[in-house]
Amino acid sequence: MIQICNQCPRQCGVNRNTNLGFCGVPEKPKVAKAFLHMWEEPCISGTAGSGTVFFSGCNLKCIYCQNFDISQKNYGKVISIERLQQIFIELIDKGAHNINLVNPSHYTAAIKQALIELRDSGKMNVPVVYNTNGYESVETLKSMEGLIDVYLPDLKYYYETTAFNYSKASNYPEVSKKAILEMYRQVGSPVFDETGLIKRGMIIRHLILPGHTKESIKILDWISENLPKSVYISLMSQYTPYYEADKHPEINRPITKHEYEKVVNHLYKLGLEEGYVQERQSADSQYIPNFNLEGV
Repeated sequence: MIQICNQCPRQCGVNRNTNLGFCGVPEKPKVAKAFLHMWEEPCISGTAGSGTVFFSGCNLKCIYCQNFDISQKNYGKVISIERLQQIFIELIDKGAHNINLVNPSHYTAAIKQALIELRDSGKMNVPVVYNTNGYESVETLKSMEGLIDVYLPDLKYYYETTAFNYSKASNYPEVSKKAILEMYRQVGSPVFDETGLIKRGMIIRHLILPGHTKESIKILDWISENLPKSVYISLMSQYTPYYEADKHPEINRPITKHEYEKVVNHLYKLGLEEGYVQERQSADSQYIPNFNLEGV
């Protein structure tokens, strides 16, 4: 384990064994749920489910986070690296198509140790998915190269003011773009097996925010200009106001049909036809997991 934590772009420089940094959680993994997740992208969940591990804490402070119980309030249980390895194996034994690490940025040192030992022993025989908010250190990502098969990053914001107002990270646009280019360098565009399950590659998620279609369009333009047309995009319309969204009237509502169609039409206009477009009906609380320490 590391003594000074600079795993994410916050660069807190604290010893998380004795103090807490921006993420608010200790160095050892803190986990809120581990189960077979059926509501990820079809190529990830498949028919048996994605072996998903939800980590507690976060290096962003998103005011609309649907997982705020674990990301902002830090609900979860601290476990050892050995227990984390056992969780991975238990999920694989249940038939998981992959191991899906949700919000792993601030636990990369522990995850790296766990994965190296399992890979060396031959027990990690499914793809590993790095499911991230996109606020990642390029140096940390480079340290994970060869251990991650699939990168699943968000690309949330194009403008610094939006990133600061909603997630307290004004440098998010610059940082996330560099991170995504590094992820693509490592794994490239998606490669699938004969059943349609992803084996390797990157899928970029973007959540359309109400009142921010121009920002979504700028993000799609950036992807089109900086990555090949073979890149997969998961355009998400599931935004539902949670946590402290009611303090910000401009985003305290679902997106409209007009907003949805405006962004989707621009996606197709750019020729970004690989990936997934979520239907507006996906904005429903039934798709939010119940964080109850299942599998932990």
